[in-house]
Amino acid sequence: MASFKRRGLKVCAFKVGPDFIDPGYHSQVCGAVSRNLDGWMLTEGYDRDVFQKYARGFDIAIVEGVMGLFDGYDGKSEAGSTAQMAKWLNLPVLLVVDARSMARSAGALVHGFATFDPDLTLLGVVFNQIGSKTHLRYLKQAIDQLGGVRCLGGIPRNEALTIPERHLGLVTREENPLSSTSLESLIDFVETSVDLEALLEELPDVPEKEISKDPPSGKLYPVRIGVARDEAFCFYYQDNLDILECFGAELVFFSPLRDKRLPEGISGLYLGGGYPELFAPRLSDNLSLRVEIKSLVEKGFPVYAECGGFMFLCQGIEDTEGCFYPMAGVYPFTVRMLSRLKSLGYREVTLALSCPLGAVGQTIRGHEFHYSEIIKTPGDVQFAYRIADRRTGDTHGEGFLVENALGSYVHLHFGSNPIVAQNFVRHCWRHKNETTRN
Repeated sequence: MASFKRRGLKVCAFKVGPDFIDPGYHSQVCGAVSRNLDGWMLTEGYDRDVFQKYARGFDIAIVEGVMGLFDGYDGKSEAGSTAQMAKWLNLPVLLVVDARSMARSAGALVHGFATFDPDLTLLGVVFNQIGSKTHLRYLKQAIDQLGGVRCLGGIPRNEALTIPERHLGLVTREENPLSSTSLESLIDFVETSVDLEALLEELPDVPEKEISKDPPSGKLYPVRIGVARDEAFCFYYQDNLDILECFGAELVFFSPLRDKRLPEGISGLYLGGGYPELFAPRLSDNLSLRVEIKSLVEKGFPVYAECGGFMFLCQGIEDTEGCFYPMAGVYPFTVRMLSRLKSLGYREVTLALSCPLGAVGQTIRGHEFHYSEIIKTPGDVQFAYRIADRRTGDTHGEGFLVENALGSYVHLHFGSNPIVAQNFVRHCWRHKNETTRN
């Protein structure tokens, strides 16, 4: 992306799957917001519209895949996979192959990927982790026998070219922005390793198509909604924010790490995910903000919190060393950090109670990924969600409702059902009007 941009091209980016961290780096490099595409959470029509709408006006659109080319919702279907998205958008695939300790076997591997789905167009291959020029020559010889699959480069092993990782993936752009020096080094490295001119020649033109209108808003509900955004809370789908604005919301960003008070004039809160556990001491020390949030919830203030934001609303966070840090105290339980993954996967949520997102029976899709658990759930906690286990079909309660504060481990994508976003904006608007009358 950065190499093409340095050549004077306007570049936009997209990410397949429920990822928040990669789009942050895309946005920094491209200077334009990167958006998520997803074959399970979102419909084909929605994904096509997002791509068509936000690729317009750019010279190059790059869609970063997720996991392996054919990996997605399960092992039987292509749902949620990069391959499915490539076919939906009619885009060719540039396959990146880890070639460490591999030579002629690369031919068998690439042959499998090239023939597994005949409806998929393979643009070419870039080999990663190559050991030498001789190694790359062997790899090229292996795929030359296939015919029709072109090698567009080989990236040498270089341990210095890494982005630090932790339990939920890469360290975020908010904490580890790429410096201009490191970015220039990356560009130079890629340009000496990949035949970008050949890649540009192979890229097809994507015709512009008609797109659906934005989510029909009907009546707008003008209201200010506070959105937590800083290093601790940075996991948001850009579409979620846009859809809230589509229904009349004015989003006011604030930092739970730095701001001692909530923004003036807001009538609702959206607390997204992130890494509150890494900033637990600072969040805990911000007593005035914690007290203000709990007090507003007790007065019926509408709040929607997911994953990290939900953890912030609990009694506290206990880290892996057993240290306890008090949080906002809205929910009557503590979350405990684990050294292992607790939950990962797509979720379909059905509302079991009327709540700020809507009435009973509304469904919306999302994703869950966390390394923490609730230590103990009191028997009187209300579950606003019913979530079906995709393997067994069994359902369990989730989505914790206290007054008008709804918290959950699930990151919902409002694009799967924009009406729930409209419901939340309307809920905040009603609270504003009721507060004004009182």
